[in-house]
Amino acid sequence: MSTHIGAQPGDIAPLVLMPGDPLRARWIAETFLEDARCYTEVRGMYGYTGTWKGQRVSVQGSGMGQPSLAIYVNELFTEYDVRSVVRVGSCGALTERLAVRDLVIASGACTDSSMNRIAFEGIDYAPVADFGLLRDAAAAAEALDTEAAVHVGLIFSSDSFYAARPELAARMVGYGVLAVEMEAAALYTLAAKHGRRALAICTVSDHIVTGEETTAQEREETFGDMVEVALAAGLGAQ
Repeated sequence: MSTHIGAQPGDIAPLVLMPGDPLRARWIAETFLEDARCYTEVRGMYGYTGTWKGQRVSVQGSGMGQPSLAIYVNELFTEYDVRSVVRVGSCGALTERLAVRDLVIASGACTDSSMNRIAFEGIDYAPVADFGLLRDAAAAAEALDTEAAVHVGLIFSSDSFYAARPELAARMVGYGVLAVEMEAAALYTLAAKHGRRALAICTVSDHIVTGEETTAQEREETFGDMVEVALAAGLGAQ
């Protein structure tokens, strides 16, 4: 039983979908999984295990930001032998190439976090997705009957939601960065450290350029396309 999850051995499936919002975790479990059972409510960070098309899947909230996600991912890998984590989160579009509700499959994650600088003593480690998950997610998204566009590319994992220097994010657009979120870089780094699979799939919830945004309820309960892609990719790569 881990410190922050508190589940029993065997409670958590080899594949975990990980939204930041614990209420989205509950919605995913109730909407997509059969026979879903809550295995943790510690600190209000819900976790559920059920089945999808006959295969066991778990959904675990991570909270906001890389330090919070790192706690849960470390425990999932070391205490529960989870093999794959697919982040299903929201992101802000940094370029007009993207529209609200588009899907972004993150091939790699830039970051301003000091976590990797400390770990690698100044070397710029490049956190990237597992190729098998990335490939299968792109294929699943292409086959999905949805009006939303799908983009595969770089995202920016920021440590600050309210950035002190927003011009830096705008500068990264010229180098191919599509969107900003707050967790993927830590997820990719920890997966590499532990020899596991990881991928971040995000729905554009707001647009930094145009100012368009979704509501809190929409972010919690209507981002189903990325969940379907994550399930198809995660179970296909096991």
